[in-house]
Amino acid sequence: MINSKEQEYRDKTFSEPLFRSPFYDFFASKETEGNWYNWNGYKSPTILSDEELEYFSIRSTCSIFDVSPLNKYRIIGPEAEEFLNKLTVRNVVKQNVATVKYTLWCDQEGFVIDDGTLFRISDNDFRLCSQEKHLPWLIDTSYGFDVEIIDESKQICGLALQGPTSASILRLLGINEIDNLKPFHLFQTKISNMPIMISRTGFTGDLGYEIFMKNNVANKIIERIWRAGTNHGLTAIGYNALNMARIEAGFLVANIDFVSSDHAIRPNRSRRPDDLGLGWLVDLEKGFFNGKKSIVKSRLENLSTFKIYALEIDGKEPVEGSIIYYNKKDEVGTVTSAVWSPMAKKSIALAELKLDTSTSMMKNLWVEIYALKELQYFKLMKKVSIVKPPFINLARRSACPPDNY
Repeated sequence: MINSKEQEYRDKTFSEPLFRSPFYDFFASKETEGNWYNWNGYKSPTILSDEELEYFSIRSTCSIFDVSPLNKYRIIGPEAEEFLNKLTVRNVVKQNVATVKYTLWCDQEGFVIDDGTLFRISDNDFRLCSQEKHLPWLIDTSYGFDVEIIDESKQICGLALQGPTSASILRLLGINEIDNLKPFHLFQTKISNMPIMISRTGFTGDLGYEIFMKNNVANKIIERIWRAGTNHGLTAIGYNALNMARIEAGFLVANIDFVSSDHAIRPNRSRRPDDLGLGWLVDLEKGFFNGKKSIVKSRLENLSTFKIYALEIDGKEPVEGSIIYYNKKDEVGTVTSAVWSPMAKKSIALAELKLDTSTSMMKNLWVEIYALKELQYFKLMKKVSIVKPPFINLARRSACPPDNY
């Protein structure tokens, strides 16, 4: 029999994630029938009230989401640019100050370790945000470079403000600089004399911003944002709503849509940038970078087998995790992410497929679904079409200045 003290210990040790972000109490106060999960060691919401209402706040008004669990690494020093140019596949020399770039970094075999965003704050000052933890690897890779690498993950917190009324809310806070802020640009400003950094970035494919600040001002800033959003439909959301929007945008998530090389148990599960449809990020014109030789060899010898594709699927049945077949009999891949898109009015998915693009395989694909009907599962084969992402393309995402909704 477990006594009360032992049960309390077990609850704390095994049920509660280790950390709560500075915004935890705020989001917990908005919970009605929510669920929580462990994101990177933080207790984070999957749903706070209603998944569909949370999703429609992204597309119709404005949502607020806690991105504090992201890993945030500050890279500072006279050779920071040179180091990051070796580390990542993009040409950091071409990245201007006050901009953000989506990028990848690979191991020596050219397999993707992770993806993330690189913020260039000044000439020799960068912030790298990622899903996975990479501090030991970053330190090892920086050997011989005059740089300092600081893990800011526990000192810097962040919010994603996403949706058509996001710019209007920031204007009410006196942040009029957003009128000239282009996508993937950033600037530093203040809310009520509290310093923040704002970037026009996000994971929804919509008009939106990410706001970073020190932990000690987090509660005051989110209170001010919430008050400003009172008449603009501002809604606190969890991951499920965000995930619906990111699939519509065609964005990938490491260790969901692909296995990072750090997590791959079998070597054939690792993927190179071309396999993920992200070969356009790779700049082979710059000097040496991690994995360059292997990426070039892969292209010359056509070593790529599996690739990520965007799919539209007949019907409305859930397809996540389903198997894709050619001609209804030959297995060619698996659905990695899927959702019924309220905006596209279609069942959409991202899938990892092994296809011969020179044959009719591309036009004869089917997904195997087991649908529940009257307490019994029935096997269905639904037609699959390959499309070009994103599944929805919103003009407001890139409008400058953004409209005042």
